[in-house]
Formats: sequence, structure tokens, C-alpha cells
Amino acid sequence: MLKHTVAGIAVILLLLGMTAIAQKTISIQFDDGTFKVAGWKVPQGVPAKGWASVFTVYAGLGDIPPLAGSYAVEGSALVFHPRYPIAAGVHYRAVFQPPGGGAPVEMTFDGPHQDKTPSARVEHLYPSGDVLPSNQLRLYLYFSAPMSQGQAVRRIHVLDENGKVLEGVFLPGEELWDPNDRRLTMTFDPGRIKRGLESNEKLGPPIAEGKHFTLVIDRDWQDARGVPMVAGFRKSFYGGPAERNPPDPKQWRVTAPKAGTSQALVVDFPGPMNFPLLQRMLTVSIDQASVSGTVSVAHLEAQWRFTPHQPWKTGEYQLVVDTTIEDLAGNHIGQPFDIDTFDHVTEHITTRTITIPFGVR
Repeated sequence: MLKHTVAGIAVILLLLGMTAIAQKTISIQFDDGTFKVAGWKVPQGVPAKGWASVFTVYAGLGDIPPLAGSYAVEGSALVFHPRYPIAAGVHYRAVFQPPGGGAPVEMTFDGPHQDKTPSARVEHLYPSGDVLPSNQLRLYLYFSAPMSQGQAVRRIHVLDENGKVLEGVFLPGEELWDPNDRRLTMTFDPGRIKRGLESNEKLGPPIAEGKHFTLVIDRDWQDARGVPMVAGFRKSFYGGPAERNPPDPKQWRVTAPKAGTSQALVVDFPGPMNFPLLQRMLTVSIDQASVSGTVSVAHLEAQWRFTPHQPWKTGEYQLVVDTTIEDLAGNHIGQPFDIDTFDHVTEHITTRTITIPFGVR
């Protein structure tokens, strides 16, 4: 009897040992943005409660819901594909619960290393000239990398000729970014620009004619990663006479290219224009069909150049101009900024174009 008992115990221990060894072969791996359970014989068919009942991945600490994503059986492994990319600096926890019971297998992983090397800087400021009209409406800051929002009011300063920070220069509470968080539009307070308004009469325009100013961008401004910029930025400029006359296309000089070449169509303006609007409010067409090409701006935003993707063909072309294009003071074609209105502005926006003909020979 004792002999049979000892033999039975030996068999049980052997089975337990084999189970333990099998359990140890199960591992969770992190590979190219996915999490996978390896060393486990994946059963045919999806479990009644879904793959999430046996394998889940969490981001962060505490009692949080698992990541959203999809499951797939790839080769001999159960693979979880997160719906969103793995984030840098985030702690991930993957848990595999064997069906039918057994001790869970758990592994932790860290997201990609978050580079803290400063890389963001101010690449461009528009207008790029050194003299701005005293009724200058907007500034455009172009950054080399996506920036964090909500810091403009603390990181952008306008200094007078004595180095004193001027208050109330920009429109309060406004911080307009492009979808990539790399271009910031800052609007000078219109109440101080428009004649006849109380702020204009009491405080005068933000930029006084004949005075010297300096725009300062703090280096401490953080990019989208939370890393300060490589360096701060400074730009000196003078206040010039106010620009009250709307842009007049009759005063634009259009220089047509030659047929069979890829020369640029050149449009020269009497003065600087709004840089971002020049990128999209002038187009070229022939027989009501758009001509594809590349736009560039030169001469301190006083020249527009259009280079076609294909050589010019002989014919009659049109330069199509959106009449809401602006000069530096926000004047539109046929409408000075002084008589513009901000009340229910979205109800008054209409798109109208004019055409300027030119021939290619």
C-alpha cells in the first residue's frame, strides 16, 4: 500500500512540475507597438467573453479601464493592437489570465523614450519687414516644431524704446493656432486700432508711428513635449504711418511668363500683404480650369510668385483674387478695416472673387 501511495504522489508531483514548466513558458512581449502572448496554445475560436477576458493592457497606474484596440491570432501568438499609438513616457501593464483559471501572467513596459533635447525655435515672423503700420492688425509666428498652447500671453512681449513691457497690446484671450500647432496668429487689439472707438481715443494704437519697438519671445515657452525652446527670439521694428486705403488690384503689376517655359508668374504689390492669405487667396486658371503650381512670396511680402508644375501653354489666363485678401492693416479689397464689423462676423462672411487677365505668348 505504501509503495502505491508513494508512486501516486510521485505522479502528482510530476504533473504539477510539468504544469509549472508549461506556465513558465508563457510570456508577454512588446514588439513594434503591439502586445503579444507567446508560448500559449491559442484555442480555436474566440472565447465566449471575447479575447479581452484573457488578455488586457493598461496605460498608467491605478484603477483605470484597459486600452481600446483589436485582437488577432498571428502565427502561434495572441496579439493586441492598441487603437492609438504607444505614447512616450507612459507606463504600460499587460495581464494575461489563462482560461479556466490559473495564475495570471503580468508584465510591465515603458513607452518609447521621450526626447527632452530642445529643438523648437521661432523660424519666421510675419510681417518680415522692419517698419509696420501703426494700425498693424496681426502677427504670425512660425515655429520649427509643435508648441504647447495657452502660454502666448506669458511668453510674448512687446517692449517700447525704453525696454518697458507694453500692456494690452493684443486682443485679450485670443490664441489662434493652425492644426499642427506650428503657426500662431496674434491679433492686435482692434479696439485700439479702429478710429472713433473709446480705446483708440484713450490709449492710441498699440504701435505708435515713429516709435521703436521690440518683440520678445521667451525661451521658456515649451513645445508640445513640454521642453523649452532652443533659444528665445527678438525682433526690432518701427511704427510707420497707418495704412487706411484698401488694396487696389488696378495698382498691381502682373508680369506674365513666356510660353513653353516654367518661369514664374510675378505679381508686385505697392506694399506688403498678409503672408498666410497670399498662400491661398490668389490662384491661376485658364478656361475656368485651375492651373497647378507652387506659390512663393518675396520682397517682404510685396511680391507673389507662381511657378507652374507644367510648362506654360500659349493662351489667355486669369489671376483669380479672393476679395477678402488683406494688407497688413486688415483692409480688404474695396473695404477699409475701419468700417469692418466684428458683430456676428460669421454671418457677414461671403466669398467673392475678381479676375485679372494676362496672356502667355
